Amino acid sequence: MKKYEYVSVHIGKLVGAKSEEHRQIIDEYAKKGYRYVGYIPTIISDYGKIKDMDLIFEMDI
Repeated sequence: MKKYEYVSVHIGKLVGAKSEEHRQIIDEYAKKGYRYVGYIPTIISDYGKIKDMDLIFEMDI
């Protein structure tokens, strides 16, 4: 059986802004024994830019 965790990440308002937050979150969950499996955009602007997303992690239980 698998256990899933979802972590919301806000990308930011600046066009082309570089975010490092996702890397820290992935590393943090890897230390807890989770595996990163993907992301789901949760808010997309009218122009198609992802503004918020959920990072998805799984662990065997």
